[in-house]
Amino acid sequence: MGHGGNVVDELMTDHREVEELFGRIDGLAPGDKDRKVYADQVTMELVRHSVAEEAYLYPAVREHVPGGDALADQEIEDHARAEQLMKDLEGCEAGDPEFDRLMTALMTEIRSHVADEEQNLFPKLRASCPPDALDALGDKVRQAKKVAPTRPHPSTPSTPPANKLLAPGVGMVDRLRDTLTGRGKKD
Repeated sequence: MGHGGNVVDELMTDHREVEELFGRIDGLAPGDKDRKVYADQVTMELVRHSVAEEAYLYPAVREHVPGGDALADQEIEDHARAEQLMKDLEGCEAGDPEFDRLMTALMTEIRSHVADEEQNLFPKLRASCPPDALDALGDKVRQAKKVAPTRPHPSTPSTPPANKLLAPGVGMVDRLRDTLTGRGKKD
């Protein structure tokens, strides 16, 4: 996840990547162990994406978009619901009866969130934020995703400054755990 371009282009590319992973999950039979691999990859991508949005996108929305506080608050609420679903999903294997229910709920939540961002929030941000600021935000988001956590941590702060201070340390621990366990990798 680091594509280049302004913040909107960067985040929309992330959205397409997550949707592609959802398609891979949908294309496999229930209980197929690769569904868990792809679910872990989705979680890793979504957590990094969410952390970057909360650190940089939503503060910019609050600053530049009329009514931005309410928009940002709603997006953070969406993230909290998705993060709890990802946390619950983390403990399920592909054959677990809860896996499909949780995965379907996560896909529904994320698709709704993406549609709202792309149809509502992003156009408002583009209209109210100077292009050079959008480019700078794209760079900040890319940097944040590099050090962000890869596992859901529903109890951690979702607003600056605490989230910006905690994310790199938590991210380092998560990436180490992922490497040691092979999380998100096929056998």
